[in-house]
Amino acid sequence: MGSNERMTADQRREQLLLLAAEEFARAGLHGTSTEALARRAGITQTYVFRLFGSKKALFLRVVERSFERLIGGMDQAAEQRSGRDALAAMGTFYDRALADRTELLVQLQAFAACGDPEVREVVREQMARMWSATAGHTGLPPVAVKTFLAYGMLLNTAATLEVDDVDAEWARGIRTRIHSGLFDHLTEENNR
Repeated sequence: MGSNERMTADQRREQLLLLAAEEFARAGLHGTSTEALARRAGITQTYVFRLFGSKKALFLRVVERSFERLIGGMDQAAEQRSGRDALAAMGTFYDRALADRTELLVQLQAFAACGDPEVREVVREQMARMWSATAGHTGLPPVAVKTFLAYGMLLNTAATLEVDDVDAEWARGIRTRIHSGLFDHLTEENNR
């Protein structure tokens, strides 16, 4: 788009969502300035509020989009698969998704902001969707789904810490590959 062309409201909204993701990933809900965001976008702060209503509403939309992409990717990876095959495909996708540092940090900032009831409700909805996607594609019992998602949270932490750059026993341990066979013993019968 040329410098003299004006963006439509939808184009501006999309631009703001991308810029806001970067800002919220870096500084979180409370540390991000809508004034600085507006300045980066070349618009007024008033226009930011006209498009999204409030900083929190913008944050929540950024969080929802981030989880939508993650869960959508997991769904697509598991398509036409079930059981451990679906789990392995979802895990492979998830591992690749961790490379998008902005998305990763947006999700972690969302968890950090769960002291706010509105944020907590949106993040709960996203976790429910992630649980349903994992359980639905794999058909695994709750304890296996829980373990898979718990490993995912450990991988999130490792990615934010950039453990690939750390030459220490703990970091090498975190980097070990998780094979889907690990979940074989996680049955409801074995975990009462």
